[in-house]
Amino acid sequence: MSPLKRPTILLPVLALAMPMLSGADMASAQMAEPSHATCATPVPLPDALAGWASPAAVKAVGTEKGLAKAALTAGKAATVTLLPTPKVAYALQPEKPGGSVSYGGLLRFTVAQAGTWRVALSSGAWVDVVKDGAASTSTAHGHGPDCTGVRKMVDYSLTPGVYTLQIAANGAETMTVMVTPLS
Repeated sequence: MSPLKRPTILLPVLALAMPMLSGADMASAQMAEPSHATCATPVPLPDALAGWASPAAVKAVGTEKGLAKAALTAGKAATVTLLPTPKVAYALQPEKPGGSVSYGGLLRFTVAQAGTWRVALSSGAWVDVVKDGAASTSTAHGHGPDCTGVRKMVDYSLTPGVYTLQIAANGAETMTVMVTPLS
């Protein structure tokens, strides 16, 4: 077969593949959690998520030594800039660490009073709450209210102290995060 005939054969194959790729992209977009930008009418935030409305900028760190520079304020959202996964030395290996093209990082927060604490995320990233070298066991998982930008919520029963929030397997370099007491 001459080189001039090859494009003729490849063009129909490419023409068939393009709609399939576009369909996959459309399916992904339809499964994405609604946000304020995509909803016709944003809904008010519940009291427990009131701090989500005005996030502060925070940079995650790649090692436990840098945690003093990556503090979250309880009840206040943060737009977090993450690191490429290979640059993060997690305190504990995440169950879903993500690959070399994902993003993650370490943050810290302080629990002043024992109770149920919620980690709210704008993405489906993997999170671990770590204290004294051990991961806390989550007590509940759920989705955030539609049209709020909260995609994932994970609850933990925590005692007073300083905790490390590990974020892993995020598909983008930035995300919004909030840690807040529920009780």
